[in-house]
Amino acid sequence: MSDSIILGIESSCDDTSAAIIKGNSILSNIAANQEIHKEYGGVVPELASRAHQQNIIPVVEKSILKANIQQNAISAIGFTRGPGLLGSLLVGTSFAKSLAMSLDVPLIEVNHLQAHILAHFIDDANPVPPKFPFLCLTVSGGHTMIVLVKDYFDMEIIGKTTDDAAGEAFDKIGKIFDLDYPAGPIIDRLAKEGNPDAFKFNKPKLENYDYSFSGIKTSVLYFIQKEVKKNPDFIKENINDLCASVQKCIIEILMNKLEKAAKDLNIKEVAIAGGVSANSALRKVMQDNHEKLGWNIYIPKFEYTTDNAAMIAMVAQLKFERGEFTDLRTTATSKYDL
Repeated sequence: MSDSIILGIESSCDDTSAAIIKGNSILSNIAANQEIHKEYGGVVPELASRAHQQNIIPVVEKSILKANIQQNAISAIGFTRGPGLLGSLLVGTSFAKSLAMSLDVPLIEVNHLQAHILAHFIDDANPVPPKFPFLCLTVSGGHTMIVLVKDYFDMEIIGKTTDDAAGEAFDKIGKIFDLDYPAGPIIDRLAKEGNPDAFKFNKPKLENYDYSFSGIKTSVLYFIQKEVKKNPDFIKENINDLCASVQKCIIEILMNKLEKAAKDLNIKEVAIAGGVSANSALRKVMQDNHEKLGWNIYIPKFEYTTDNAAMIAMVAQLKFERGEFTDLRTTATSKYDL
């Protein structure tokens, strides 16, 4: 691994993040969160892009300061080109291009989904990195997929959601329960005090490795409407059990397909990535499968699960070694195939 120093910039949704990487070691990983979206129960794209404009310069400055380097020590700049919210991506892309031009260093575009998976190769992400080939369950607010990873840049999506992502399901169900946004971490916390077998919700019946989460959302909605008619305080009185039951159902949906894929492909190297991989119950099930199914499991550090620039910098470092640069004509894109 080279000793090149790379600045990574991430702005695909509502977090503005900048990181400095040297080799595979993260020297800094700074993020600015946008609290304003809680008022609206979800990310408002226009507000997100405005906040990125306010945050990006101080975040990059803090990242360079914390890494204890000079700006002219940067060898290249990696940035999230997509997928994500176009307005947010445009801020990061435009800033990265401007800075690369002013420093006269190469520019490296990064696929956000690829970065979630390759975060596993950051030095302190895992005790040891996954071995190729491995399966990676990539779960976030916008994406849910099973990816067969044959090499750093040879990935195949073998299963994906046909509607909502798992993170969306948590957030939409959280809204039904009148929880704040984002609801996923709140459901995770409340579920620890609840009975996961208290209530049963519908699971999809898809033949392949694809997912569907719209059914559980509808199942929860109809169930709550029926119970609240009988008892207006039903949600408040049963919130812990409701969260535990919903969480168990979503995780079972996720794991059933992942276990099927691992068995069919005879793969024991299994990883998780993305924001929902921070869920404590999902992590426990993965640990259990290490014992039950003999999997070698890879669960990244919490700070590398949510949207962060460290993972962008990691991909940029790998591309830098291969001389895979982009030019100033590149543009942000809301859709970007793996």
